[in-house]
Amino acid sequence: MKILHRYVLKEHLGPLTFALTSLTSILLLQYIGKHFGELVGKGLPTLVIAEFFGLSIPLTVALTLPMAVLVATLYAFSRLAAENEITALKASGVSLVSVLKPVLWAALGVTLVMVGFNDQVLPRSNHRLATLQRDIAQKKPTFGLREQVINEVSPGKFYLRAGHLDEASNLMREVTIYDMSDPTRRRTIYADSGTMGMSKGMTDLELTLYNGNMQDVPTNNPDELQRLYFNIDLIRVRGVGNQFQKTTADTYKSDREMTVCEMQAAQERARRDHELARKEYEKTLASLRKAKAKLSKEVLNEDPSEPWDIGLGRLYCKATGLLAPKSAHAQTVSSTSTKAIPQIQPPAKTVLPPPRTSGTQAPLTIQSNYPQTAQDLATIEALRVRLDDSSQMMNAYGVEIHKKFALAVACFVFVLLGAPIALRFPRGGVGLTIGVSLFVFALYYVCLIAGESLGKRGLMPAVASMWMANVIFGMIALVMLAKMGKEGSTARGGDMREMFDSNRGWARSKVGRKKPVIQPERAAA
Repeated sequence: MKILHRYVLKEHLGPLTFALTSLTSILLLQYIGKHFGELVGKGLPTLVIAEFFGLSIPLTVALTLPMAVLVATLYAFSRLAAENEITALKASGVSLVSVLKPVLWAALGVTLVMVGFNDQVLPRSNHRLATLQRDIAQKKPTFGLREQVINEVSPGKFYLRAGHLDEASNLMREVTIYDMSDPTRRRTIYADSGTMGMSKGMTDLELTLYNGNMQDVPTNNPDELQRLYFNIDLIRVRGVGNQFQKTTADTYKSDREMTVCEMQAAQERARRDHELARKEYEKTLASLRKAKAKLSKEVLNEDPSEPWDIGLGRLYCKATGLLAPKSAHAQTVSSTSTKAIPQIQPPAKTVLPPPRTSGTQAPLTIQSNYPQTAQDLATIEALRVRLDDSSQMMNAYGVEIHKKFALAVACFVFVLLGAPIALRFPRGGVGLTIGVSLFVFALYYVCLIAGESLGKRGLMPAVASMWMANVIFGMIALVMLAKMGKEGSTARGGDMREMFDSNRGWARSKVGRKKPVIQPERAAA
């Protein structure tokens, strides 16, 4: 049996590697092509471009690994069935459950690996990629000058025109410079020749001009002109270099750049803030109704209850906390040693400020000279906005938490779904693999994207919106697994044509069924 299990897993390894490599390459090229404009024309170092490509891989693998698992399952089991190996195993008394068991254990292992990958590797790579993209966006395009053209050296401040440029010696002739950095005057510099070069830090442009003059015209008095002649003039234009500055410390993280426990902590802070706002909201609403104040539609339609969630992230963080190594603590000083240490008494009448609870906000109150009803109306409107913001944050974090687990569990669900489909149509081959894979991928990710949108808008609980696709495909897989032993025992038939013919016959039987026509009785003569 161990030989059989190794053989079945070996049949999956090749298609899995090929599908994962192909799908990852396709999506990676699509992602890079989308951001191609951020990389071209900026003279980025080779290591920076390689880092951009490398950091884009984890984001792509998180999406393509469930696809690759389905492709490998369909191809491997369809090949085993097409070459009558499944028939030979049945004749030898080996059940299909025994054939499927090692694949399910392997899928469970891939699921656990994906949970750790989505929780630890993916957020860190997303954070570094987002930081790198911001650094690339702040980098200026490659600095270059063209002759007979007014070149913008510093945007809106410094312009340069040269009649002739020698790239070998950096020599310029017939130089004209328009300096608009000072809003109180306009300066124009004319020079017979000059040279240019970068500073030691490669950040500033240094110009040396020969035999020219400088003209200044004040903006408040255009009739006044100041002209200064020079033999040699040195000009330094700052901040025009082409150096890439990489951010070393960036503490800001979006929800897709956080681990599960970080998002769970942020969700708990939003939940505490929502609870404080809800209590104050209900208290203020009761006082306004008692005063028979006119409330807006938004206040009347507001639902102060917090979004419902099963707490999957909380359970995961508790489980990982138990498995994590305990941090070492310093030993406490024994009672015998404390006697030798003099005790320092605090000064008398010391009043300590009350502790501040992190992640919570004090109840919102508005002080004004208006009547109490007007103050309560302004307060309840602010509390309503605060309730909406905290609910939106809780929904966003809940969706991202469940999304990490749902994408990982999809690997196991796709194995359950792919095996019975491949055994039902053994002659499907590559056509079955491509057709079913594309259909399942499209439907799954449509459900995933739609569920993400519904969950973040609060129209559906996060757990229902993100697990909806897995539940649907899991139920279909269980139904097909229950019928898995009833497929044909040979490779004759069972191809894509049979599947289309059976569906076409079913559709015709439903559409072509006519209602019986009742003939009216003839009237008696």
